[in-house]
Amino acid sequence: MAVARTDGCERTRDSRPQRDTLPVVARLDRVREFVDRLHPSGLLYATYEHRLIAELDPTRLPRHVAVLADGNRRWARTNAPGQQLVAGYQAGADKLKEFVWWCDEIGIPVVTLWVLSTDNLSRSHREEIEPLLHVIEQMVSDLAATRRWQVHPVGALDLLPAKSAKRLKMADRDTADVDGMLVNIAVSYGGRYELRDAVRSLLAEHAKSGTSIDELAQTLDIEHIAEHLYTKGQPDPDLIIRTSGEQRLSGFLMWQSAHSEFYFCEALWPDFRKVDFIRALRSYGQRKRRFGR
Repeated sequence: MAVARTDGCERTRDSRPQRDTLPVVARLDRVREFVDRLHPSGLLYATYEHRLIAELDPTRLPRHVAVLADGNRRWARTNAPGQQLVAGYQAGADKLKEFVWWCDEIGIPVVTLWVLSTDNLSRSHREEIEPLLHVIEQMVSDLAATRRWQVHPVGALDLLPAKSAKRLKMADRDTADVDGMLVNIAVSYGGRYELRDAVRSLLAEHAKSGTSIDELAQTLDIEHIAEHLYTKGQPDPDLIIRTSGEQRLSGFLMWQSAHSEFYFCEALWPDFRKVDFIRALRSYGQRKRRFGR
């Protein structure tokens, strides 16, 4: 399990839109991006970006990229002084939507975005959680409205307000038939809660079939638990990225990350750029993965 840390990604070494208006918003965003790139500095940046992408080895790209999008509140305090912290949440959600497009463009089959932990859900005040949940719900609805990706919420959704859980499950249901990249949204997620829920599900399954505890203890294997995780049937994350300078996983995908590669970046999540992502992919491609051997 290798770890890379940058000295700041810039100098690293290695009101709810309706579905019918979303395409218009997306087109306007792309027009603005195109205009920005016409500026000389934008053209140079785009050229550098494309060169880095061209240098990536497609045979050494991760199948599953997971992100701890950290630093939204710190970004708000620095970049939106005097405003509510929701400004940081919104900036972070906008960047997450960009990130999904980047992954799609490069050809990553599975992406997991951690947007709300069970710890934050239990510790934060209602006045802070409600606007954050609204931002998350809107982001999930926007991703689902593209009809380009499967949007799959994972976490202890029973801990969320019923209205929020219903809206997230609706996005899951509405995109279940989409033949595209799988986007896991880890909301109300905690690694310990996931293992708890996996064990509960496994025990309930065996109790229903009449298996005794003694029999289960004799036959239980690693794969049996994996079959009951939130991400069952998916490849484990090959690459886990965390922003804001923190160098820990905080319980994120505890089971699935046994052989993951880590990439830590100093940038706060809303400041994370496409070139930073490409550098993370390049770092991953340069590593020799041993899988514990």
